[in-house]
Amino acid sequence: NPSGPRVPNPSGPRYVLRVCTVSTQLTIHLAISEQDILRFERIASPSMPTNIPSSVRLWNGVEMPRLGLGTHKASGPELLQAVQLAVKVGYRHIDTASIYKNEAEIASALKVAGAPERVFVTTKVSPYQQGYDQATKAVMRSMENLGTDCVDCVLIHWPGVARTPGVSEMNASKRAETWKALEDLYKAGKCRAIGVSNYSIAHLQGLIQNCTVRPMVNQVELHPRLSQHELRQACKEMNVAVVAYSPLGTGLLVDNPTVIRISEKLGRTPAQVLLRWGLQKDICVIPKSITKERIVGNSQVFDFEIEESDMAELDELEDDHHFCWNAAHVL
Repeated sequence: NPSGPRVPNPSGPRYVLRVCTVSTQLTIHLAISEQDILRFERIASPSMPTNIPSSVRLWNGVEMPRLGLGTHKASGPELLQAVQLAVKVGYRHIDTASIYKNEAEIASALKVAGAPERVFVTTKVSPYQQGYDQATKAVMRSMENLGTDCVDCVLIHWPGVARTPGVSEMNASKRAETWKALEDLYKAGKCRAIGVSNYSIAHLQGLIQNCTVRPMVNQVELHPRLSQHELRQACKEMNVAVVAYSPLGTGLLVDNPTVIRISEKLGRTPAQVLLRWGLQKDICVIPKSITKERIVGNSQVFDFEIEESDMAELDELEDDHHFCWNAAHVL
């Protein structure tokens, strides 16, 4: 009975609706207006938002959605389905990279979803493509793969050069060349925004001292065990938006007892708590998933808030732990 009483959910403060769908009642609903049928479906099924409006305005005025779908190591039919579902439930940001080798598949998925112009796409120049000419060619190739003449955002994926010791001076000189290539592509209208990934404070300072276009984005590993407080503060002072990859700690933090306790208190999933923690830190988050339930669940993070005491408990998990890569050794 869609108009029946709300029944308290003993597992948390939320409420669930008890729905009875015997065949005669279903027939009645199918016989009435399409509007009523859609209303019944919304009541009987978990809500799936059609839009995620929250975004951050980069210093050049470009709006970048704060929630995105990561696609590292995703490919084939699973990736196509994941991107299409993400667009359906409201994601407006897809993160990829030339080294992921899935840009063309993402473009196909967005085309099928009918949303290539409504979705913000970030891609990256790989460590194997550092240097002015290499980077320029790499971005042009990414544009071709993505089926566009202007990429929303292009980042330098890593401050170093592939297969080059971190202490080598070549890292600084090549990434400076790569940045010059991105600047020229930006000025030519080939990129709406440009930025970096895995950059430390020192890397950012060196870049800003010598650039003609300041970076708009720094994408780094970030989660409660690696809150990057000093880096976030530096980025704020430099007017650089921070994007968190692996915001779930490569999926391992969803089993953390503190995260689980807070999720049960809020009636949310551990993943939602971790993503909301990031959003309340004023950063963008790009969780990677190819699972329907997780993609949908990860999108539902704008309709609740973590109170200060619980945020403080999550902050106490900080132990400077990298699940992924650490570029601190790259000069």
